[in-house]
Amino acid sequence: MRFTKMHGAGNDYVYVDCFQEPVPQDIAGTAIAISDRHTGVGGDGMVLICPSNVADARMRMFNADGSESEMCGNAIRCVAKFVYDRGIAKKSELKVETGRGVLTMQLTAGRNGLIDLVTVNMGSPILEAARIPTLLAGDPPMNAPLEVAGQTISVTCVSMGNPHCVTFVDEANDDWVLRVGPQIERHPAFPRRVNAEFIQVVSPSEFVMRVWERGSGETMACGTGACAAAVAGALTGRTGRSVTAHLRGGDLKLEWSLQGDVFMTGPATEVFSGEWTTRQA
Repeated sequence: MRFTKMHGAGNDYVYVDCFQEPVPQDIAGTAIAISDRHTGVGGDGMVLICPSNVADARMRMFNADGSESEMCGNAIRCVAKFVYDRGIAKKSELKVETGRGVLTMQLTAGRNGLIDLVTVNMGSPILEAARIPTLLAGDPPMNAPLEVAGQTISVTCVSMGNPHCVTFVDEANDDWVLRVGPQIERHPAFPRRVNAEFIQVVSPSEFVMRVWERGSGETMACGTGACAAAVAGALTGRTGRSVTAHLRGGDLKLEWSLQGDVFMTGPATEVFSGEWTTRQA
């Protein structure tokens, strides 16, 4: 199976061109094996780039634990780059079908004619608790108390097609991400688990972010999480509607428009391509 390793702001996935390759028979098992950083290619998960009846391509995204996720903001930028650079759809505006629906992207090419920057219309945030989904009260739950890791913290919940729990902290450090993050992910208040973002506000126009992703652990960046954090910051009055998110793998520009849609701009980078040989037990 041919694959291409790509990353968006350090959030790396193994991409499979299902215009050319058959969909793996055991998708979850393949995602787990190929994502392993010691015995596989290594990545935060696996993404299938598939034909679509309603868009230029369809993205299916699987976490490193084999679970399928509805959406990934960093991955969809890489899908757009792949589709354009490989000539699948040579257009400056692309549409990609996701678990969130069909999303539209504007592509910017570098000097070599290949795409290096993508702006994605991520759609409007989902703010109803039942649709996020979370059992916490409020539409959305905003500055809501959550008992976790032996303490009560204040969280704001948003969905960008996948669920997010945003916590504003004085310092986005290892204790929050590595100790508290896994406990938030599997907290009973989140029936489909949740992505946990820890946000250190620098100014009304920028914040530092670290994230514990559902099914993958800490990642270098999370596009949907950055969008959710931008919405949570604006809702709680901590930031404006246009912000820069500083993630471990790079920066993302975010704008929550007055019309309701969230726009995310960030890089898409190809690392290498290769061939995965299925191993039998």
